[in-house]
Amino acid sequence: MSKHVLIVGASRGIGLGLAKEFKERGWDVTGTERSQSEELHSLDGVAVATLDVTDPSTFSVDGEFDAVIVNAGITGAGHQSSEQATSEEVAEVMMTNAFGPAHLGKKLLPQIKQGGSLSFMSSLMGSIEDSSGGYELYRTSKTAQNMLAKGIAEQDAKQRDIAVLSLHPGWVQTDMGGPNAHITVEESAKGLADVVENASGGYAYVDYTGKALPF
Repeated sequence: MSKHVLIVGASRGIGLGLAKEFKERGWDVTGTERSQSEELHSLDGVAVATLDVTDPSTFSVDGEFDAVIVNAGITGAGHQSSEQATSEEVAEVMMTNAFGPAHLGKKLLPQIKQGGSLSFMSSLMGSIEDSSGGYELYRTSKTAQNMLAKGIAEQDAKQRDIAVLSLHPGWVQTDMGGPNAHITVEESAKGLADVVENASGGYAYVDYTGKALPF
């Protein structure tokens, strides 16, 4: 029996790359979109569902999964400044990048098979130890996401031996990463899929090569 992965935020970029990569590896793939993606719908045999990580009323996805990857995220306000940030801007980036994904992850845990994995697309920019400052809204949201993910690993997922991963995809040539990024979507997706396939219980904050990152 083939394994089943749910990729939240699969309409473009890394999420779409992951849908293609897991399909090539023989997995059953369900990908979610917030608005319709022609490219996602064009993937043969990939099931598509509509989901918005900021709207809990959309969190119902059918199926039992060996792996769930929550990939949705935004950069946040262009100024990225704690001095300029409004309450609305802080709420948007924190709900989209941290609290929405955590809420969704907890909701989906009962649908993840024992010994499976729950992954959140994080960033090296969420590392406190590695921080060089700047990008304050984005960095803070990813740090919060890492904290929430570790909490899920220690409390909600441990009893069923579900691995929880915070994944840094690398600096990738996407709309967010830009054309000068170091690696292609295909390279990142292949590495991330390797990490997910080899995941075991507990929490890990790692990059697309499997290298552990400082919390």
